[in-house]
Amino acid sequence: MIRTLTTGRTGPLILLAIAAILLFAVAPIALSPFRLSLLARFLCVAMVAVGIGLAWGRGGLLTLGQGLYFGLGAYVMAMHLKLADAGPGGVPDFMTLYGTGEVPWWWEPMRSPVVTLVLIVLVPATLAAALGWAIFTRRVRGAYFAILSQALAAAFAILLIGQQQTTGGTNGLNGFRAFFGYDLTDPVNQRMLFFIAAGVLLVMVVIARQLMVSRFGELLVAVRDAEDRVRFLGYDPAAVKTIVYVLAAVMAAVGGALFVPIVGIISPTDIGVVPSIGFLIGVAIGGRATLLGPVLGSIAVSWAETSVAEQFPSAWTYFQGALFLGVIAFLPGGLASIVRRRRAAPVTEPEPDPRPEGRTL
Repeated sequence: MIRTLTTGRTGPLILLAIAAILLFAVAPIALSPFRLSLLARFLCVAMVAVGIGLAWGRGGLLTLGQGLYFGLGAYVMAMHLKLADAGPGGVPDFMTLYGTGEVPWWWEPMRSPVVTLVLIVLVPATLAAALGWAIFTRRVRGAYFAILSQALAAAFAILLIGQQQTTGGTNGLNGFRAFFGYDLTDPVNQRMLFFIAAGVLLVMVVIARQLMVSRFGELLVAVRDAEDRVRFLGYDPAAVKTIVYVLAAVMAAVGGALFVPIVGIISPTDIGVVPSIGFLIGVAIGGRATLLGPVLGSIAVSWAETSVAEQFPSAWTYFQGALFLGVIAFLPGGLASIVRRRRAAPVTEPEPDPRPEGRTL
């Protein structure tokens, strides 16, 4: 008799419960404040990975330019924090040094905390919707879409570098003192930011799971595998792709917004081509088509980057490239595919002995 071991629908829920226990109960006790802050930073990057897992793993959209949306969310949050530190009607410090001493008109809405939170979602969602619809209705896909998305991230980074007076240029925005009224130098508030990042990440994973098991998730996979057939059946692949592209953009923007108070700085080097590729590498290594693979892969790559960079600062780029090439060549499904193969492997049970007990043939 041959039985195949399968995983029920409760498997992902159990894993999410374990992840919640590790993040909210184990990590704050086991890690030092410095390591806990590092983990919070990794969780922000993992939020970007959740969106990439949906867009690339389920929808087949190779999003090489998520640094664009990560940066939009980060800079909107950074603007609010700089204006809050300056006080009502005040001017951020770097504008006094490098600029005219006046706040640009497009900075003014970020004085309001509520408007800031809305813009963190609305700005990247609007831009992604406009770009996605313009691109996908023209049936741009594959490598052409990947190159275009990467070019947008590079252009955004170059734009920021050239705006020294309004965005800080290559130095970016830094020196934040408070986060919505909470002192960022207080260890208690730093731990609070970790809990916020952990909670937001888990919510994103739950949303991703619900989308994967829904009818929209099935349609997304169908568009990835047979776009022309889906169009023949009466669905609009451009609309499906645009929706998932917007979701990935919003998740990246939220990760960028939380990245700012946790790390304390945002600059063009955090959102350009190289960081965008780094977001993608973590997803590829973890397993882009799985639920938790992108998250675990992203956290593992971020942790490896920190560990290797501490010992060999100049070797990390080569190690990252070799790791990515190795996974693509030998494990196209990522590390999660190893677990999936083991679960799918048949388990053979011995046939019962037909001879009556106590007798020998």
